[in-house]
Amino acid sequence: MSIDISEEAGVRYLHFGSSWVQGAMRIARPFALELDYTREMMTPLLLHDADWPRTVLQIGLGAASVTKFLYRHRPQAKLTVIEIDPRVEAAARQFFKLPDDPARIDIRHGDGADFMIESKQCYDLIMVDGFDADARTGRLDTLPFYLDCRARLADDGMLCVNLLSRRKDFAKSVARLEEAFDGRAIAFSSCDSGNAIALGTIAASPAPTFVELKAAAKALKQETGLNLLPTISRLSRTRHLAGGVLQL
Repeated sequence: MSIDISEEAGVRYLHFGSSWVQGAMRIARPFALELDYTREMMTPLLLHDADWPRTVLQIGLGAASVTKFLYRHRPQAKLTVIEIDPRVEAAARQFFKLPDDPARIDIRHGDGADFMIESKQCYDLIMVDGFDADARTGRLDTLPFYLDCRARLADDGMLCVNLLSRRKDFAKSVARLEEAFDGRAIAFSSCDSGNAIALGTIAASPAPTFVELKAAAKALKQETGLNLLPTISRLSRTRHLAGGVLQL
C-alpha cells in the first residue's frame, strides 16, 4: 500500500494507493475539520459538558483531522492514537501539521483490535475510523471488537465509529453495535454520502431534547467554529429523535 498526497482548490488529501480519500486538510485552516463525516464524529461533544472528554482513544490516524481538532478545542484531553502503519504518522506530521506534543498526543503503532484486547485503561471517548486501501475494516467492525470497546469505556463514555453506509453490510454493522451496547446505539448517514456515524454508550444518561441539542450545537459553533446544527436537523427527521428526545 502506498501513501499518496494530492492537492486541489486549497485542500490537501491523503490516499492509500487509490483515489479513495483517507483524510483531508484545508491548508489555510489546518485545525478545522474539512470532511463532513469528521465533523459529525464530534457529535458526542454535544452530549457532554465542555470539560469532557479528558481521555480519548482514537483508532486510525489518517490525516490527523480529529486529533488536531480535539487537541486545539479540548485542551484538557489526552489523546492516545493507535495507527497500524508508521508511514501514516510520518505523512500526518509532514503534510498535515500533526502537533508534536507527546505529553498530550501519544501515538502508538499497532493493530487497533489487538490494542483493545490488551488495554486496561478506560477512556471517555473512543473514536474508530480505520480502513485499508480497499475500504475494509477487518476486525474493527465485529461484535467482539465492539464488546472490547464497551469494556474500555468510562462510566459516562461513548464510542463513535465511522461506518461506510454504501456497503451492503451496513445494517449488520449497526446490529452488532446495538447488540454490544444493549440497544444504546444509534447510526445516521453523514452529509458525505458514503459515510455513516454510529454512537454507542453504556450509560442510560438523561436523554437530551431536540431543543437542548440545538442549544449545545450553537454553543459548540460559537466556541470552535464547528457547525453541527445541520446534523441535529437531520437527526430530528429520524426515529432517533422521535418525540423530540434523543433515543440513545
